[in-house]
Amino acid sequence: CKILRCNSEYVAATLNLRGASRNAAYCNALRSYSHCTRKTARTCRGDLAYHSAVHGIEDLMIQNNCSKEGPTSPPRPRPPAPNHRGFESLDICDYEKTFLYKHGQPPSYQHCAAFGDPHIRTFHDDFHTCRVEGSWPLLDNDYLFVQATSSPVAKGSHATVTSKLTIIFKNMKECIDQKVYQAEIDNLPAAFEDGSVNGGERPGGSSLAIRERSPGRHVEIRARYIGTTIAVRQAGRQLSFSIRAAEEVARAFTEEQDLQLCVGGCPRSQRISRSQCCRGRAAAETARALCKEMLPVEDVYFQSCVFDVVTSGDANFTMAAHGALEDARLFLPNAEKLHIFQ
Repeated sequence: CKILRCNSEYVAATLNLRGASRNAAYCNALRSYSHCTRKTARTCRGDLAYHSAVHGIEDLMIQNNCSKEGPTSPPRPRPPAPNHRGFESLDICDYEKTFLYKHGQPPSYQHCAAFGDPHIRTFHDDFHTCRVEGSWPLLDNDYLFVQATSSPVAKGSHATVTSKLTIIFKNMKECIDQKVYQAEIDNLPAAFEDGSVNGGERPGGSSLAIRERSPGRHVEIRARYIGTTIAVRQAGRQLSFSIRAAEEVARAFTEEQDLQLCVGGCPRSQRISRSQCCRGRAAAETARALCKEMLPVEDVYFQSCVFDVVTSGDANFTMAAHGALEDARLFLPNAEKLHIFQ
């Protein structure tokens, strides 16, 4: 499937359009783009980028009053050397840029988080507190696989916390080698499993990068090639996970990949009611006072904090809810959705 070549030719043709003839030249470029996608239709039928391009062209032609028949842009000369690090190889590894060129607007984003007991905030802003002992997939799509392993917060307790996170960035031939990131309690590395800190030797290798925001406490992984940022934190004796993903990426999965806590939340049999935690009034009042210091708004982050502090007896859980709220503040496309009230 050569849809990426069509994309880069269109981007190159529209990059420096100026002046009175801009609209005519833009329509020429769109017609060329459309012609190029038609030529790839048979081999690209199952490709997400292909379908995205086809819909994007139709929208842009309507927006710019372009007719389907008419002149096209002259073909661009091919790069001189096979390993030429030209516009094509670098630009396809910047998701935001290519999406903007294709659709004339920035991509939409979604946010998911898992922290504390664990509590799951899904891409659709549903909020569950889960039992989920053992290993469960948070994400499983064409680009990413994220698995959280949970253990009981204390001996004999129904409540569990995330003790291990495995994140796999799947091979994307133009941009990155497959990379695996693993974190465990008291081991939050600032590198992938192979010791690298980026996507490898490919032309777009720098479009995946990992950095330490706070040693042993907070790591951020940026995957520009899929418009995604991930934060992994440790607070007390638990790990938390937050993601901001391009909507197109979050939705790139098949019916077989139906178990993803970030998409559907926890299965009904695994959900815990947060109101069950707080039978002992003194413990609950102490927890509320601790949580109020970090979380002045009594939303689900505050409720989760109270639940976790009472259930575990560990005041560090206030940091878990506070960190999740801070990530949501950064990652949520719509600030009005920051607080969820149940």
